[in-house]
Amino acid sequence: MNDFDGKHFVVTGGAGAIGKACARDLLSRGAQVTLVDVDDRRLAAALKELGGSKDVMLVTSRIASAAEADEALGASGRPVHGLVNMAGLLEHDALDPADPSVWERSLAANLTNAYLLAVAYQRHRDPDVVGRIVMCSSLAFRRGTPGHVSYSSHKAGIVGMVRALAREYAPHTLVNAVAPGLIHTPMSDEIVRTRGEQYVATIPLKRFGTPEEVSAVVAFLCSGGAAYITGQTINVDAGMWNS
Repeated sequence: MNDFDGKHFVVTGGAGAIGKACARDLLSRGAQVTLVDVDDRRLAAALKELGGSKDVMLVTSRIASAAEADEALGASGRPVHGLVNMAGLLEHDALDPADPSVWERSLAANLTNAYLLAVAYQRHRDPDVVGRIVMCSSLAFRRGTPGHVSYSSHKAGIVGMVRALAREYAPHTLVNAVAPGLIHTPMSDEIVRTRGEQYVATIPLKRFGTPEEVSAVVAFLCSGGAAYITGQTINVDAGMWNS
């Protein structure tokens, strides 16, 4: 399983559960990985969980501007063969007409940063290979999630971005997304705790997903086996969308 030997991937949201799982999969197949996240302490913990690999570089950034996106992708000094954008923010949206701050934070963390990274990618990609971009959408974009209007809206925006970028960047880069269902991570802990049984009843496989089940699909989309797949959003939701 050395299909990523010598290749360099940038993984944002790298200190999160799914980001770490993606990094672990890529490293196990021979890649070098730059992990990007907002919290340097969580990044250090992530590196420890990944065995302190010398093939991991850490970058602390909010990707809050074009310059920050450019710096994150160029930090290693190596061409980028793949961008895996797992960064995101899930907050309750009270739809307060006097306070749009949830919408603004969600837009920045779930959509604007993805756009900034995709634009910056052009300058740092390896021109000698067919690159990969994998974005993270969500089942929320298909079904809508009460209490999370901002999140659902911006994860839908990821799908439109992926479709447009796939055409814009063809044939030099394949652009796809994953749309996880309810994956048990620290970000979903409150949902699992307060409404877990209700959700499990709607999942055909009758269980929550794991970060590794998402990262396996991400790794496939980054591999040679996905060489004829672009512009797609792959559900990783145990059949919830069809139920």
